[in-house]
Amino acid sequence: MTLSHLISLLPYRPAEDAPLLRTWVTTRTELITWAGPAFSWPLDDAQLAAYAADPGRHIWTAVSPGNHRVGHVSVSGTRLGRVLIAPEARDQGLGRALVSQAVELCFGELALPEITLGVWAHNTAALRIYEKLGFRTEEILEGVEEVDGVPWTAVQMRLTAPDR
Repeated sequence: MTLSHLISLLPYRPAEDAPLLRTWVTTRTELITWAGPAFSWPLDDAQLAAYAADPGRHIWTAVSPGNHRVGHVSVSGTRLGRVLIAPEARDQGLGRALVSQAVELCFGELALPEITLGVWAHNTAALRIYEKLGFRTEEILEGVEEVDGVPWTAVQMRLTAPDR
């Protein structure tokens, strides 16, 4: 099922997109939920510039038909990550549309043999999206991060490219 009518993925443009990302990630907990320990709080332009400069990373911004930036996703190697929907655009099916289009790009344009990802076990909305798109749990890593005194568990998932 294609959801391409909901959004399109455009190349990430740091000058325009980084300031918006910072408005979507407003707490340390939100930062860890989005990016794990990859960034430090507070998120700033220097960190986002270094992230964007990684030559092995493909980064996209999700744009609605009205040309509003509504999401973000990246791929490094075979690893899908940094999936984020703007707070005001949540609960509209855009997360599934974003991940679905990223998967299409990974298996199509990037010709990846598989896609892997990690998601926090308590992020049930994201887990449902990944499972509906065919991702399967490979490993559960108990208590790999502690946030505000609470251990967080990560679920490692994989999706193999369809036969060509």
